[in-house]
Amino acid sequence: MEDFKNLKVWAKAHQLTLAIYQSTRKFPRDEIYGLTSQIRRASVSIGANIAEGCGRRSDPEMKRFVQIARGSASELEYHLLLARDLQLLTVEEFKDLEAKALEIQRMLASLAQRLGAAVLARS
Repeated sequence: MEDFKNLKVWAKAHQLTLAIYQSTRKFPRDEIYGLTSQIRRASVSIGANIAEGCGRRSDPEMKRFVQIARGSASELEYHLLLARDLQLLTVEEFKDLEAKALEIQRMLASLAQRLGAAVLARS
């Protein structure tokens, strides 16, 4: 597997995390250990798991970490819905962040599929 910084999905996940940090700065102080922390952790986990998977240097391990990253993206999607419903995010902010999270989920699903096919081809 190549350097994680060369993967388009990692770059998009990193950009999403930066946007998440920017958007959550305005959340109320009493959410710092609640929703703010949860949203940030889920977002960071996406890129971190892609990076860790690349560091394992095997397609089966990479696929496992891509699936974990995909789970984190789904978790983030829920947290964003909750933040919108609690009116911590505007509808516009929510739509932008959700669209980015969904795009990353699709990219991760495609990457996991390609990695699975590569493993089968070698069997």
